[in-house]
Amino acid sequence: MGLIYGYDIHLRPGNVARALARLAGLAPAGRDVPPLEVTLPGGERIVLPFTSQFESGPVDCSTGSTLDLDTSLMFDADDALRAYAQPNGPGPGADGRVRIGYIYVTVRFVSLLHPGYASVECWAATSGMSRLFARSAGVRKVFTGFAAGSGGVCCLFDTGDGAPEQVCWLNGEPAEEKIGGHRFPDRQALVATWPGP
Repeated sequence: MGLIYGYDIHLRPGNVARALARLAGLAPAGRDVPPLEVTLPGGERIVLPFTSQFESGPVDCSTGSTLDLDTSLMFDADDALRAYAQPNGPGPGADGRVRIGYIYVTVRFVSLLHPGYASVECWAATSGMSRLFARSAGVRKVFTGFAAGSGGVCCLFDTGDGAPEQVCWLNGEPAEEKIGGHRFPDRQALVATWPGP
């Protein structure tokens, strides 16, 4: 099995539709897939430019616990993104952005860290993309910006291998802390800093 690095954004459940709309705004223009209609818990419907498990049929999450999406997202080019795009894609577009996909997204309507929160987990599809996620300031900027714009309370970079997660965004501020360090000896110490849901 290869590397599976990702960014996990934790937010209040009422912000999930907003987060999905913001995620759709990061999609490349004119992506050639039919629109995906998703019914969220509570009955709200949203249309997304992605697939779910590589299909485009309607997805009803009104009684489900997760939503899986297959996405392509746009990132402002930096050196790491340009180096990745040369052999793996068309390179930066006229707007200076690079398209990266597939990025797998799992929306958990109940976060694994706190039952009063939801999470949006964005995972790299390949080892090469995982290394890009670790190296690129542009990738980190998009995901911390996504957390901020979605009303997220926390954004974690996770290597998926049991190593301590890195806190990138916390309660409205950029952060550079590791879980297991002095400030956050464990996940419970991190979650204790989140506002009440």
